[in-house]
Amino acid sequence: MVEENEEVKQAVKVYKALGEPTRIKIALLLKEERNLCCSDIGGKLECVAGSTLSHHLKQLTDCGLLDLRKDGTYIFYSVNRNMAQKYAPYLLE
Repeated sequence: MVEENEEVKQAVKVYKALGEPTRIKIALLLKEERNLCCSDIGGKLECVAGSTLSHHLKQLTDCGLLDLRKDGTYIFYSVNRNMAQKYAPYLLE
């Protein structure tokens, strides 16, 4: 039996976050265009309400797939390439 360690727990978080199609779209968008704020992401996706988008971004950030940078009242997101390479290399193709 495989022992559940921190790496397994991290993998579960990442795969759970990517289990929602909108989150995959967000990650793929941020792979192409780094440092987008929530309103920019929402404008490019056009099908996600602001509160729902915030929830998706939180899930992706909490699992480590997205990095964030605060600048005043804005938060800019980009893909954490190390985490994506390890757990979701599909995002980097």
